[in-house]
Amino acid sequence: MKILMPLLTGILMMQQGFAQDVFTCRNTNLSFFSSTPVEDIDAKSNKCVSAINLKTGEVYFKVPVNSFKFKKQLMEEHFNENYLESDKYPYAVFKGKITGGDLHKEGTREVTVDGTLSLHGVDKVYHEKATLTVQDGKPSANARFIVRLEDHRIKVPTLVVKNIAETIEVTINAAYLPAS
Repeated sequence: MKILMPLLTGILMMQQGFAQDVFTCRNTNLSFFSSTPVEDIDAKSNKCVSAINLKTGEVYFKVPVNSFKFKKQLMEEHFNENYLESDKYPYAVFKGKITGGDLHKEGTREVTVDGTLSLHGVDKVYHEKATLTVQDGKPSANARFIVRLEDHRIKVPTLVVKNIAETIEVTINAAYLPAS
């Protein structure tokens, strides 16, 4: 991961050549939540890296799947071994583009994010809303969207199908700093 951020920053900077347009976040907060009548499942990770280019609108997120922490250790084991198969598919990656006017403009506004989420070996296009805030020239982003397990070929054994929801609510919070 230590080499990933300089490489990612370099790629985004080469495309435009302006360091003041490229921002990174090395500890993006990701969480997910699902609810069934049997139990709620939620997990969090702050190991996600992200970059945003305010000039082009390009955005990138990469999180190690095994970095999600659960309240129950057994849930975490099942998540990694049985459902997301984190040894086989170690990362979830989103590459996309933000649209919504001048992204350098100070203030808070709703934007649209279009891109591809690669999860569990399956790429799926998403078109979602997000909130972008620029304060003192630094952006932060917040988004909440739904991921359907079947869209990424994540299978739930019949034995526990009542315990795990078919849709998962994903929440992202990133506070960016200028790329160095």
